[in-house]
Amino acid sequence: MAETAIFAPGGYRYVRGPFQYSGGVAAEPGFAIERVRFSTPVPVAKGFDLVERHLTAIGRSFTSFCACELRSPAPFTEQGFIDFNRLYVGTLERWGIFKNDENPVARSNVCPEINPPPEPSFEAFSYTVPVDTGASSVKSFVIAGSAESPEGPGTYEERIIRYGDTSPDALREKAHYVLGAMEARMAALGVGWADANATQVYTVHDLHPFLADEIVARGAARAGLTWYYARPPVKGLEYEMDVRSIPVQRVI
Repeated sequence: MAETAIFAPGGYRYVRGPFQYSGGVAAEPGFAIERVRFSTPVPVAKGFDLVERHLTAIGRSFTSFCACELRSPAPFTEQGFIDFNRLYVGTLERWGIFKNDENPVARSNVCPEINPPPEPSFEAFSYTVPVDTGASSVKSFVIAGSAESPEGPGTYEERIIRYGDTSPDALREKAHYVLGAMEARMAALGVGWADANATQVYTVHDLHPFLADEIVARGAARAGLTWYYARPPVKGLEYEMDVRSIPVQRVI
């Protein structure tokens, strides 16, 4: 099972991952996760400023920031993705969240195929708030986006499942891996498909050949399925998913 840790200043636990993001977060007892979506994507620098304003206005520390959803103009090269991530985690380090290449914040970063933003932008962000224990039966968690590339050594090209192959059979295999990654991350946090109230898919390829038996049959679409016509953030990746359960959501 994936390794987890508790980020006590934020009131949540997380699945440990690479420096740029964690595999997912779940609220600790006494906390719940809230989500805010921007009505229009906001460039990353301005987005961080707006996150600071929002958290300050509701009396929450910056360390309560636990997840975000980004939109980028086009898939990055592998080095370009590393460079972008180093800039991104700089703010998290200033907020007291990122330290020693350990990042508890969950994240998705995808690239709309049509009408993409002109620069990397915030779509939404999530944070913890204190609640009365037992006040709600709704689980609070966010599973970070994952595409068809197992974590580990080697380049993306070396790790991507069926690299360069977008045949129906290859897409099914990619989806099967990603669904398994979602399940492993949820299991590490003690939740599952039955607890999710939102499941997202990001791909420009046809889902229908495997929608019923790979996605719906295993319970991944229990609360419906949102399909974004978008690509994962690194060249060569074709299919990505994320999952969440959040009791309170708002748009600003």
